[in-house]
Amino acid sequence: MKVLFAFGTRPEAIKLAPVIKEMEKYKKEFEVEICITGQHRKMLDEVLAIFSLKPTYDLNIMREDQTLFDINTRVLRGFEDILERSKPRYLIVQGDTTTAFASALAAFYKKIKVAHIEAGLRTYDKYTPFPEEMNRRFISLIADLHFAPTAGAKRNLLQEGIAEDKIFVTGNTVIDALFMIKEKTSILTARQLKVWNKIQSGKIIVVTFHRRENFGKPVLAICRIIKEIVRRYKDVWVFFPVHPNPNIKRPIYQRLKGKPRVFLSPPLDYASFIGLLEKASLILTDSGGIQEEATALGKPVLVLREKTERPEAIEYGIGKLVKGNWERAFPDIDKMLVKKHRLKTPMRCPFGDGQAAKRIVAVFRSARERL
Repeated sequence: MKVLFAFGTRPEAIKLAPVIKEMEKYKKEFEVEICITGQHRKMLDEVLAIFSLKPTYDLNIMREDQTLFDINTRVLRGFEDILERSKPRYLIVQGDTTTAFASALAAFYKKIKVAHIEAGLRTYDKYTPFPEEMNRRFISLIADLHFAPTAGAKRNLLQEGIAEDKIFVTGNTVIDALFMIKEKTSILTARQLKVWNKIQSGKIIVVTFHRRENFGKPVLAICRIIKEIVRRYKDVWVFFPVHPNPNIKRPIYQRLKGKPRVFLSPPLDYASFIGLLEKASLILTDSGGIQEEATALGKPVLVLREKTERPEAIEYGIGKLVKGNWERAFPDIDKMLVKKHRLKTPMRCPFGDGQAAKRIVAVFRSARERL
């Protein structure tokens, strides 16, 4: 069976790497090809290197300050030729990016089957997150196989009319990737190490922020929150790897560069970032994947969004959704940071056990001809 993996961003690469590596073990059963779009060029290349992934095709669509229109049209037109040349039995996509949606749509136009990893996540608000919520819902309409990370994601798919025999609960492959990379998390750059040595007994808050719906006023709000954090908590350092999108990067650096105990940096490589999360006392993020990684690492996380498609982190007791005015989050910050926030009930990570890739590949292996 020939399969073509399609991805364009760092999170997709991280979450697909375990599946690619697992499938490549069965060379007599699968012919594996990889097409990258380069939606996030530099950040993507770093993950390709760390997981030793070698693309078969590279659309290289990245442009400065590109729009959703740009990404969609370049991916769709690029995949027309790629799919004609590759002729895979299955196109495998992950998650909810514009690359995933556009490549799945191209496969539909070519009548090529689609497998969707991390299927069934929902907020049921089409603008939250934007455009990811509608991307993943569109992919579900196209996909032939749905690999749901949790039982809750499966319920969402069933409620939408997806046949149960096409849905497989596997856990999330981000936990597989986390376990694969933890052995390499001790590396720090010289500048990071210099800052780290200054911290000594202090606490670390890690902040990430990148979603399109948070451009504008929300960026200014997170800057005010960070300034107030270091004012209130004299033993706290804020580590903020800043997303390269100018709608995020420009206002963050304008307002926070040079502030005491606020460490701004370009995005870290994945191994260093996981090492940073392991040292954190608290994580503030609008990311989906980091909610999963924080939960797996046992780190309290404040989700800077109106809604989350990963309610398991909230139910687990380690996450808190910050709605409305984020600057009212300080009671939660105090609880999680100062008063040593604890889980409500000890339990296994709801997002997986590190075996998701094995389960996904097992589905393909068990029914290659039928699929």
